[in-house]
Amino acid sequence: MSEKNGNLMKITGWLLIILILFSGYLISCFKEFNGFFLFVLVAEMLLVIYFIRRFIHAQVTISRIVLALIFIYSGFVKGVDPVGTEYRIADYFIAFGTDWAIPFALPLSIILNAAEFILGVLLLFNVSIRITSWLVILMMAVFTIVTINDALYDPVPDCGCFGDAIILTNWQTLYKNLAIDALLLIVFFSRNRTVKWFTVKIEWAVLAISVAGFVFFEIYNVRHLPVIDFRDWKTGNKMVNENSLPLKYYLTYRNIVTGKEKEYTSPDYPYNDSVWLSQWEFVKQRVFDPNPRLHDMRIEDKDGNDFTADFIENPDYQFLFIAYDISRTSLKNIDITRNFINKSFESGLSFIAITSSLPEDVYNYKQDNDLDLDFYYSDDVPLMTMIRSNPGLILMKEGVVIEKWHYNDFPSFSEFEVEYQIKQD
Repeated sequence: MSEKNGNLMKITGWLLIILILFSGYLISCFKEFNGFFLFVLVAEMLLVIYFIRRFIHAQVTISRIVLALIFIYSGFVKGVDPVGTEYRIADYFIAFGTDWAIPFALPLSIILNAAEFILGVLLLFNVSIRITSWLVILMMAVFTIVTINDALYDPVPDCGCFGDAIILTNWQTLYKNLAIDALLLIVFFSRNRTVKWFTVKIEWAVLAISVAGFVFFEIYNVRHLPVIDFRDWKTGNKMVNENSLPLKYYLTYRNIVTGKEKEYTSPDYPYNDSVWLSQWEFVKQRVFDPNPRLHDMRIEDKDGNDFTADFIENPDYQFLFIAYDISRTSLKNIDITRNFINKSFESGLSFIAITSSLPEDVYNYKQDNDLDLDFYYSDDVPLMTMIRSNPGLILMKEGVVIEKWHYNDFPSFSEFEVEYQIKQD
């Protein structure tokens, strides 16, 4: 092969890799279907296959490392919150009419998250690349087929491919998988040309440490709260807008002669002009809130009265006992919980429970567990978003999330007093 042809092969390989990586960057710009962008992503895969022999060792290595980091990151951000991935898998089971499989959602979440993370580690350290590349291409084939269905039919609003760390639309998820597929094809078709780095014993050690370490990490995050919280209700976040802007009111009027409609901003319209009023009639009003929406929580009593601001914006310490599903609420540490509730009331602290269960189920739960506690109601999705524990405990003050506890970690009231110096307050 001439030097000129060799340089041309190198340039072709680099251009394709740059194009693939740039396409990955552009995914943020295309939230919905875009035929041209979809064509480009598919064309990239076809070009990779056509020019596969033009990729030199350095290009294959870079493709493998980028692919590995994506898998490690994706597995990690889901593994840090296996319960959140469980909810998304359950959504798929419901969408496909396989509700009977919902009890398997959490084990499946742990297995899939671990598989993704471990395959990323194996790619990164070039462990048994022939076998690893086959496993990765099989996984991506399944993921790509699923996301094609997601993009076309929207069975779920978000597949959760990056957990709550990065939220993508279903079309963006498909675009992302196609870009990953292009990189994967470079690695897969070059697997027989890749030289091993380690001995078999070291490769087995890498695999064993990855499996044991990550599965332990996931189980810890299930039995406690995620060590990293990517959601809006994470500790330290303020759930109330500071210096809130006033609501804007828009009024639509119709000319009674021409039928033409015109929208005005209140109070900037000629409401005190009797001639104008005789020619225009009111049609409708809309209200625009310019403040960012910080949460979807709405706390109601059983009669539907809204108490959200009363509790979320409480200037004093406010406890929220979250039990999104009474029938599945763990009774572990119920004695500590009961004592905590009673001591809170004795200290003049506000302590309420919020659930999505029916009032009759709440009544039975309170009777069975001797809880003198007011229950309020909300949708299950915001409650599951607030805390990955059923039940879970949240402490707020002045709209700020002060602390969150999994039911395995509920403190005693004396511990709470010491930590937050309640007696001095």
